[in-house]
Amino acid sequence: MITLSAAGMVNALGNNLDEIAANLQANTAPGMGPDTNGWLQQGECWVGRVCGELPEIAPEMAQYNSRNNRLLLAALAQIRSQVDDAIARYGNERVAVVLGTSTSGLDEGDRMVSGSHEGSPPASYYYGQQELGDPSRFLSDYLQLFGPALTISTACSSSARAMITGKRLIESGMVDAVIVGGADTLSRMPINGFNSLESLSNERCKPFSAERNGITIGEAGALILLTKEPGKVCLLGVGESSDAWHMSAPHPEGLGAIRAIEMALREARIGAHDIGYINMHGTATRLNDEIEAKVVNQLFGESVPSSSTKYLTGHTLGAAGACEAVLCYLLLARDLLLPAQDFTDAHQDMSLAPCGLLTAPQPFLKPIMLSNSFAFGGNNACLIFGVSHD
Repeated sequence: MITLSAAGMVNALGNNLDEIAANLQANTAPGMGPDTNGWLQQGECWVGRVCGELPEIAPEMAQYNSRNNRLLLAALAQIRSQVDDAIARYGNERVAVVLGTSTSGLDEGDRMVSGSHEGSPPASYYYGQQELGDPSRFLSDYLQLFGPALTISTACSSSARAMITGKRLIESGMVDAVIVGGADTLSRMPINGFNSLESLSNERCKPFSAERNGITIGEAGALILLTKEPGKVCLLGVGESSDAWHMSAPHPEGLGAIRAIEMALREARIGAHDIGYINMHGTATRLNDEIEAKVVNQLFGESVPSSSTKYLTGHTLGAAGACEAVLCYLLLARDLLLPAQDFTDAHQDMSLAPCGLLTAPQPFLKPIMLSNSFAFGGNNACLIFGVSHD
């Protein structure tokens, strides 16, 4: 059994798990608000910020000094004692790092290119900061690990796939523990890119609402320590698929999403009726909401409580899968109320297939949760979490 032995996170909900849990239950997100930094070149939008101070990266590791890696440090600080214990127990060659990202140090690269310097780049800039492999390389070097270290970048399913890879590394016997997760940072390219696709909201995103008008981009860092040690919350099953249907639109019948969910259910050795909550991908774009609602209705009917939490975090892109995995971890580990879909300033889209959307918080009745991540290119990843009875 693969256990979530520890978890740490920073996002628009808060700067540690206690803040995040409290704000999740209060249905408030301090970091969600209008863009005041000029990320969007034309028009207005909302973003999900990490509001707290982030740890500094030491001068001797200056080549890794990006906001993305500082988000990871903030998450690592919350689980450092458990990580150190795992390294001491298994050895630094038996601990792996598998992360997901879409941006890495893209913002630093953008600032360098658009800066006013002449000739050579400034001494503080390192090209490697924006390489997709940089986050896992940084964390591995920072912790002086010699196990596998890799970064997965499959858009919005990146860190969910990082968790799948970490699980398989342990099960293969290659390692005994894996630090999995992801980080993505606010930057101009994804924000303006989604705006060019007419998918960016000019206000807080409203998943599954009739008034929705696109996504809200957020930033986050989330890390989870996976082991086989006994623990309360386990990764019971995983599923993944690739539609190869369209660069940015899901398959119209959600065939790949269905395959990924069914694969996760088979691996967990449970049926659809055993799921107690579905954390929906729920981006608040018309196609995503429509297809995901159809898929959930086909597999689960409308009896399983579900909601998207992106209205509280923003869509954290490559970090989204890990972020929502940590939220499921919190719900299970602390017996929190399931978060409702917020329709306080909007109306539920009743044209969507009924999919169990919660309109008020409620306790979970079955301690098994499914988290969906459906990315560009039809890249789908689904994770099932449950409470251990060992």
